[in-house]
Amino acid sequence: MVRYKFSKTRNKEFATVLRQRVKTYFQEEELSVKGNSQMVVKSVVVLSIYFLPFLFILFGGITEIWALCLLWMLMGLGKACIGTSVMHDALHGSYSQKKSINTLMHFSALVVGVYPKTWKLQHNVLHHTYTNIDHADDDLTPVGVLRFSPNQDHKWFFRYQHIYAIFFYAGVTIAWSITKDFVKLTKYRNIGLIKHRKEYWRHIGLIILSKIFYFSLILGLPIILLPLPVWQIVCMFLLMHVVTGITLSMIFQLAHIMPCATFLEPEDPHIDENWWVHQLNTTSNYAMNSKVIFFLFGGLNFQVEHHLFPHICHVHYPQLAKIVQQTTQEFDLPYHSEKYMGSAILLHFQMLKKLGQPA
Repeated sequence: MVRYKFSKTRNKEFATVLRQRVKTYFQEEELSVKGNSQMVVKSVVVLSIYFLPFLFILFGGITEIWALCLLWMLMGLGKACIGTSVMHDALHGSYSQKKSINTLMHFSALVVGVYPKTWKLQHNVLHHTYTNIDHADDDLTPVGVLRFSPNQDHKWFFRYQHIYAIFFYAGVTIAWSITKDFVKLTKYRNIGLIKHRKEYWRHIGLIILSKIFYFSLILGLPIILLPLPVWQIVCMFLLMHVVTGITLSMIFQLAHIMPCATFLEPEDPHIDENWWVHQLNTTSNYAMNSKVIFFLFGGLNFQVEHHLFPHICHVHYPQLAKIVQQTTQEFDLPYHSEKYMGSAILLHFQMLKKLGQPA
């Protein structure tokens, strides 16, 4: 794997000024960059959206299939909210000032079927460092069925990807909960992100245990306790994953696979741009005025701020956005944002259609 290096001189003043302004804001307001009581409330709410329907499914005596389907779908939404509002900050180390609490909140990944180490390597290391750079950003490399960059090879069926993409988005989390952790961990060993054989096999063992825990809890208990055929329970379990997969795909894809975003495939490992400006070029916000989207989806509609300051808890993003917007305007740099989530979704699928056409 190529280790790309960003320019340390180009737009250096912008990066210096922006960092100093953000630092000054937290000092003047006497705030921690990590989570606060708002994070605690949010964690309780989103965990409840996931586990309360599950308790009703198990012990509510509900036998109507339509009602059970609605509860599983609500679980799917709650699962997505845990991933964005709790797990995401915890795995970035921004949930709490205390490392022990961040580590404890890693448990939120296990209850939604994700192994923390694999996620951190894909998201924190590769995606955040090399955003929208082909062969480096692992979020940009779907398994041969979707084309997310104009630099990727074109296949004839990509011209229909704006139609069939939603079906693959629906399967994202079920694939992750079954096979993706194993596939990704092996890939990261092969490219040198995991250097020792013992470490690799230790993580393989822990992944197996995490999958046994997840499937025993979320699928095994309903099979044991509910007076329904196993196939019906499995179908409702998959329905939950469909809701989660589509929800998470929409949250994350609207940030980078957009008409305004830049895509790179550098031949030289030295990139002629500052890392901070690279994040501005490749990332977009949406629905910045929606308090509901901000609350439920962990502030990830403020993706620009998240990519610039991933170590800062998302509860601070609205205030950071004012600082970032002011600074980018002063330095005549881009700040991408779409007013509504609906219009951002439309632009994303238009982008998929454009990427599906031959060059």
